[in-house]
Amino acid sequence: MDSNKKGFFVFRRSLSAAMNSLSLLASVAATLGAYALFALLKLYYNEWTSPLRDVSGPKSDHWLFGNRKQLFDNFDGKEGLWTQQYGRNLRMNGFIGFSNLYTTDPKAIQHVLSNSNLYQKPVSDRYVIGRIIGPGLLVAEEDVHKKQRRIMNPAFGPTHLRALTELFVEKSKQLRDIWTAKATQNGGTVKLNVVPEFSTAALDIIGKAGFNYDFKSLGKETGDFRDELHEAFVEVGTVGDLQRTFVGALRISFPALRPFLPKTNIDRTIDAAQDTMRRIGMGLLEESKRQAAAGAESRSSRDLLSLLVRANMDKDVPESQRLSDDDVLAQVPTFLVAGHETTSTAASWTMFELAKNPEIQSRLRDELLTIDNDTPSMDELNALTYLDCVVRETLRAHAPVPFVGRVAMRDDIIPLQHPYTDRYGMVHDTIHIRKGQSVVLPILAINREPGIWGPDALDYIPERWSGTVSTSIPGVWSQMLTFLGGPHACIGFRFSIVELKALLFTLVRALEFELAVPKEDIGRIKAPAVQLPFVRSEAGAGSQMPLLIKPFVQAT
Repeated sequence: MDSNKKGFFVFRRSLSAAMNSLSLLASVAATLGAYALFALLKLYYNEWTSPLRDVSGPKSDHWLFGNRKQLFDNFDGKEGLWTQQYGRNLRMNGFIGFSNLYTTDPKAIQHVLSNSNLYQKPVSDRYVIGRIIGPGLLVAEEDVHKKQRRIMNPAFGPTHLRALTELFVEKSKQLRDIWTAKATQNGGTVKLNVVPEFSTAALDIIGKAGFNYDFKSLGKETGDFRDELHEAFVEVGTVGDLQRTFVGALRISFPALRPFLPKTNIDRTIDAAQDTMRRIGMGLLEESKRQAAAGAESRSSRDLLSLLVRANMDKDVPESQRLSDDDVLAQVPTFLVAGHETTSTAASWTMFELAKNPEIQSRLRDELLTIDNDTPSMDELNALTYLDCVVRETLRAHAPVPFVGRVAMRDDIIPLQHPYTDRYGMVHDTIHIRKGQSVVLPILAINREPGIWGPDALDYIPERWSGTVSTSIPGVWSQMLTFLGGPHACIGFRFSIVELKALLFTLVRALEFELAVPKEDIGRIKAPAVQLPFVRSEAGAGSQMPLLIKPFVQAT
């Protein structure tokens, strides 16, 4: 066979192979396209036949995002607008116009939160959170969640929190001394944005209390602070930016497409950061296991990770109920996420209210000064009744997480305390939910609902907690929804409360606070998970709570 014929046969084989590959790709593409079309048609059929369409609610203001922007906007002083107009149970438009139930009805909330296997976190939320923390408690559902929570519960009990209170106070005193020094150097009064100040304090606290890691961030300017674990955590936090890219939005919203989608630069950044977090976390885990195996017990081994490791290694725990190293390791970023921004946000909003209401600040300080030492125990902090009122009122009026969503895993009927009237004029005391439909629980709106808290619901009144408060909100703490309720209630709510009390005790005893801008200039913005304060006239500057701070001088 001459070279021309040989070349022809090689070309024909190559062409045939290429055609076969193209045919295979076309078949895969057609299959995926058919699957996507079928899934989309099924979704739209369920939507157009859904009983939720008969529930009244606001009109969609965007073809793609529905009422999402309004949902984000409505917690900046307008939490009650929808319920005033449409009632306690209403329909809002979600992604691509799909119907969501938005409810502030206590009976409906009780039903959703108590049936955690039936109502779970949206797949998109679990994917985003999972990219940040891995398979931790905030992502887990059903039996996996039960197993993790069973092992972790003892670490968040009162006994261990008593041991951690000394650390909370120690870091609070460090922040107090930094602010006092800045005020003294500035002639007696200093203007500070307390949002990043509280963030660094909370970071140091959760680092030591959560997994015995010292970030050493207090007292350092943002640009001067360098820590490998913290930087990795910040980079992992960019997972939210995936929603701004077409491929990222597909990856988040359509799990079936994830294996076929190319990785973006954001994905590669997150992967590298996760490798760093895993490497550092594994070192912390191995050290905790070494101390637990040796029976070492010291102040440095009182952190939550060490307690979790000891509980997991307990001989009374069956092998089938133990957590894997990956599950334990996932709790390190879980502690960081759950215990960092939430407490620092609550502290910032408390300072806003104390600066706005000097009489409340003075009354609180008078009570705090009745303690004759600056290192109180947890029991001493909890015995301060007005401090407790202030903390409860802040967590009611300024719940750090403004709302959460849940998705029905199968068709269901939700009972209602407040019946609704459909568009045909018929009254219903239940709502039918289809599998895959979302329920939005607006925590901040529920905590500020006049129908529950009375006509002064939007006012900051710590004294409302001096007597008996009776609401029908099914929350795990203080009859409010700040820490949710049911099997997925916040496991660390006691930790957060004692930490916040330690910060306020230490700072308010020693310092006075005034607003550096008019109170009307302070608004709320929705960060990835929490609602942060910002200055309306300087909206481009990001989160701010500017205060004038000076040392308190007690009258003689």
